[in-house]
Amino acid sequence: MRKWIAAAVVVPVVAAGAAAFLWLRGGDLPRPATLRSETTSAIYAPIATRAADPDPLTAGEVFPAGSVAAGGTALARQGSETLTDCAAAVWGDAEEAVAGCGQALRARYATADGRVFGQFVIFNLADAPAADRLVRAFAGPRDGGGFVRLAPGAPPGFGAARSWAQVRALGHYVTVSWVGPVGAAGGVDLTYPQVALDSLSLAVQRRLTR
Repeated sequence: MRKWIAAAVVVPVVAAGAAAFLWLRGGDLPRPATLRSETTSAIYAPIATRAADPDPLTAGEVFPAGSVAAGGTALARQGSETLTDCAAAVWGDAEEAVAGCGQALRARYATADGRVFGQFVIFNLADAPAADRLVRAFAGPRDGGGFVRLAPGAPPGFGAARSWAQVRALGHYVTVSWVGPVGAAGGVDLTYPQVALDSLSLAVQRRLTR
């Protein structure tokens, strides 16, 4: 477990140097400026299928009360929702990749000063190959692929063109943590907001120990 948490801290730093992805498809459907993606690994073999892990996710399990924090930066939860239509949470080629998805849980987060907004989404797919397909759709080229939609209630000034995202396949789940500056807060450091939001993926780790 400690190794996984340490990796989560390093990922946003690596992501800062990753390839940039710009807005596409008419300019009204945003993608992150910097995206880091990971397909699943053998660690998650015990939950490689929904059949082996049949209990639905709950908002209380994924989104604990209060804030998430890292490096002295806290983001407070602003609202959460459970979607049974996973296609409603994505766009582009990702719509096809969520076929067979059982549920998607989504929550919005923000710093107290409103300078950083983030959202976290977890998809409950049929199996690990389906999860990997969704990751590949999210990480697709600028003239294809797709990404998650911004949740209702996201601030109008969210700077997607300056934002970071981390996408992981974890067994039959896919998690997406996406953070960015709001308004003129372009110089804000997104490292710790990204780590804080990505820590919500630990809900999947707990499923491994059931």
